[in-house]
Amino acid sequence: MDVDAIVIGSGPNGLVAANVLVDAGWSVVVLEASDSPGGAVRSGRLTAEGFVNDLFSSFYPLAAASPAIGRLSLEDWGLRWMRGPMVVAHPALDGSCPALGALEQTLATLEPADREGWTEMIDLWDRVGDTVLAGLNAPFPPVRAAATIARRLRFAAAMDFARFTALPLRRMVAELRLSPLAARLIAGNALHADLSPEAPGSGMFGWVLVGLARSVGFPVPEGGAGQLTAALVSRLEAKGGRVICGTPVERIEVRNGRATGVRTLAGDLVAAHRAVLAAVGAPQLYQSLIEPRWVPDAVSRRIERFGYDSATVKVDWALRAPIPWTAETAREAPTIHVAESMDELTRNAATMSTGRVPAEPYLVMGQYSMVDATRQPAGAESAWAYTHVPQTITADEAGVVTGSWDEADTSAMCERVEHRIERLAPGFRDLIIKRHVFTPRTIEQADRNLVGGAVNGGTAQLHQQFVFRPIAGVRRYATPVADLFLASASAHPGGGVHGACGANAAAAALSLRRRLGRAIESRRGSVTNPSSGGSQAQEEHGERHQNHDYNAR
Repeated sequence: MDVDAIVIGSGPNGLVAANVLVDAGWSVVVLEASDSPGGAVRSGRLTAEGFVNDLFSSFYPLAAASPAIGRLSLEDWGLRWMRGPMVVAHPALDGSCPALGALEQTLATLEPADREGWTEMIDLWDRVGDTVLAGLNAPFPPVRAAATIARRLRFAAAMDFARFTALPLRRMVAELRLSPLAARLIAGNALHADLSPEAPGSGMFGWVLVGLARSVGFPVPEGGAGQLTAALVSRLEAKGGRVICGTPVERIEVRNGRATGVRTLAGDLVAAHRAVLAAVGAPQLYQSLIEPRWVPDAVSRRIERFGYDSATVKVDWALRAPIPWTAETAREAPTIHVAESMDELTRNAATMSTGRVPAEPYLVMGQYSMVDATRQPAGAESAWAYTHVPQTITADEAGVVTGSWDEADTSAMCERVEHRIERLAPGFRDLIIKRHVFTPRTIEQADRNLVGGAVNGGTAQLHQQFVFRPIAGVRRYATPVADLFLASASAHPGGGVHGACGANAAAAALSLRRRLGRAIESRRGSVTNPSSGGSQAQEEHGERHQNHDYNAR
């Protein structure tokens, strides 16, 4: 099989990249190791007959707001976004339940004194949020977005905004004079990533998700997460691309420093005339798929320091009825956060940083009967919750979980999660028809990109973001091998189902080809004696290598 481009991996980044390339007229094949496409965007039956469960990711504010995904018009290919009456709710044992919805809906769940600070935060989002999203999804540095923000805010306010983006969450809510209730609501959003309320940039992460809740909500695809993947695949195949599942790639073929195709685990060779895009984790690419002789020592040393985000435990339930939350507002939001306060989240983050499992886990939850009747029988509920645990466990605050992820560990974490929900929704356990538990070990077994149960493609902390993602010394999405591009969440801007990593890698491949074509045409027009200048292949090879900026020292 010969094609213009091979994409390794059919997660959202791989499928977005493939769609961008076919739109440019390239022939593309996507090779997927699993038996079904989608990576971390899949759904199926994990619990009981008649229930649809999302295997990994579940709600998609970043996808709904993504320029890369938006350009694909997936609604024309069967995707339908579903939203609830409220967006996110955050119940606590004292009966309070701050929630995100329309501005006045949100303010009604907060303290009266929060109005000024909350409105200031939302006004800032309304002024520059669209440009911030465009900048976050663009290759770094986001020069155009920064210029637009500076023009909208003018110099002094733009400097204030630059400082705002670096604030830890705790400092941000203090400067906005927000109550503990409002702080809890923002912190629940910020802690979707492996950031503590004291981490630089955690405030901006929370602000972006609060802003997305205002702009697009936290929508889910009708019929399950797999319908987002199905739309991407349908669009790709209608335009001539192919997705081949059950085909693990063993090695990327390299000749004279250029990626020429791949060898599958079955021993088949697939040739790529223009590019290979790897929508896999950076360590997997550099340490497994490329022969060591093509990886500079400096890159090998840096990739060994690549850090994954926290591990994940996820519980799915088939329930006889919707969750009976004591707080009525929690019955109106498909997405639920469970933690008593921002201070609790700080303590949990500190516990996790020392390798210990928190006794009271922070939960992110989904409940879908209110938004999607296709996911469960009438009157029933399809629900899930996940929590994070350390990648390497040294101890457990409750003295039970060891990190072996045997039956005892699995049962202990499931009990911990369900006990926390039961306290906020008495009678919850009586509704359980069947449950399924994913541990860090079984998550990785289900998707080898989710190493140790890490679902973000690598830590979101500052030392591995922007120019440091995946490692320092990388020029955008290039690799030391010509015509080979990193297209996974290990590249900027990182995790989240936004497709930007794949779209940007595809754009880099297309841009390189355009520059190469112009350079060859220019040389053809200027060379009077073709025999004196070397072969066209040598010219192409040299031009490609001019576009890779690795420091090998």
